[in-house]
Amino acid sequence: MNIMVFSPHPDDETLGAGGYLLKKKDEGNIIGWFNFTNVDIKYGFDEDRVDKRNTEIKNVKEKYGFDYFFNFNLQPSKLDTYGYHFLIVEVSKQIKFFKPDVVLIPFRYDSHSDHRVVCDTVLSCTKTFRYPFIKMVLVMEIISETNYSTYSFNPNYYVDISNYIEKKLEIMNIYKSEIENSPFPRSDEKIRSLASYRGSSINTFYAEAFAVAKIIDI
Repeated sequence: MNIMVFSPHPDDETLGAGGYLLKKKDEGNIIGWFNFTNVDIKYGFDEDRVDKRNTEIKNVKEKYGFDYFFNFNLQPSKLDTYGYHFLIVEVSKQIKFFKPDVVLIPFRYDSHSDHRVVCDTVLSCTKTFRYPFIKMVLVMEIISETNYSTYSFNPNYYVDISNYIEKKLEIMNIYKSEIENSPFPRSDEKIRSLASYRGSSINTFYAEAFAVAKIIDI
């Protein structure tokens, strides 16, 4: 099975589906990562910040063992300034190349505009008559964005990640500029707390929760 996660920013793949990806990779599945935005000198970031972020991405890729990676390198917090046609053409091209059975996307009503654009763009590239190999679309819960939405995230698909929570946190800590001490939401304590809460719904220690946008006899 081919699984592709779409992240608006580096770290969203880990916050939303880190345990799921690690588990599926261990089970012998092929995992891919499409990242939309990145820091760059042309966007006003200094060279040191750019080098650190690219090193973080490299290390994260290695930790997961991704079989495929595509970095769109668009400007962070500016995805709504790009035309949808431009975005859809590239996403469609990469989806047709990788042919994912499962697609993971951010919640349409996350508080960050980049997340909303990614959700709408990728959903446009999951139509069964054009992409018949896609059998499931899962919407991720991304702490620090989904939980600040005025719309309720109602998960109906849970994955036991009890054996992967420590490695998820280890990978998240690679993003040194994105993680801070509690009570900051992107902290070890809060990430673990959310996983513990979701685990309580399925009688396990830790879980990740998703909302099913589409499922076809998988």
